[in-house]
Amino acid sequence: AYGQTGSGKSYTMVGYGGPDIGVIPLFNRDLFSRFGAGGSGQADLTGVTVSMLEIYNEQCFDLLDPKGRGEALQLRQHPRDGFYCPTLSQVLVQSEAEVEMEMDVGTRNRTVASTAMNATSSRAHTIFTLHLVSNKKGSTVELSSKVNMIDLAGSESAGKTQATGSRLKEGANINKSLVTLGTVIRELSSAKASRNPPFRDSKLTMLLQTSLGGNSRCAMLA
Repeated sequence: AYGQTGSGKSYTMVGYGGPDIGVIPLFNRDLFSRFGAGGSGQADLTGVTVSMLEIYNEQCFDLLDPKGRGEALQLRQHPRDGFYCPTLSQVLVQSEAEVEMEMDVGTRNRTVASTAMNATSSRAHTIFTLHLVSNKKGSTVELSSKVNMIDLAGSESAGKTQATGSRLKEGANINKSLVTLGTVIRELSSAKASRNPPFRDSKLTMLLQTSLGGNSRCAMLA
């Protein structure tokens, strides 16, 4: 979800309980009803793990760390799987309820602050990831896949948000990473791309490299 601060990105991705649930809980509901035991999908889930990461001021933090947000995580590159954080929590889940419980923990640990445009402005990008392992019905071949659902921090104007000090620094880092994301998407979608997309210009695009290119599918809600 991409848009200006206060435009409803967190509401769209997470929702606020009751009938107003967001993309992430809707995806979880569909996942376990279609591909769980006895579901109507063409595969059976054999393992689901969840992680939740925050990129704040170009540093990565584990939102599911049982000890709290903790220290910034190191970023590494795998020759096949791309960029990742080796110590990021990977929580095994077996139901929609367990996924929602972890999402609630991560949401409480997110960095938010008040600005003149948004009383509960997200000051960081949040990447909610499900790693899925499944077997096609009637087959012993395992399939592995990853789904990233991202609540981007809002683009903002310093004049409109009246940001100073820490808020101003946060806004500058947010806008820088969003500009890099836009550049990467333009490069990937251009038939005349003359160079490699600048994935390394931002932690956000480094972590999303495998979700933007290759055999992945990407959708943006603006």
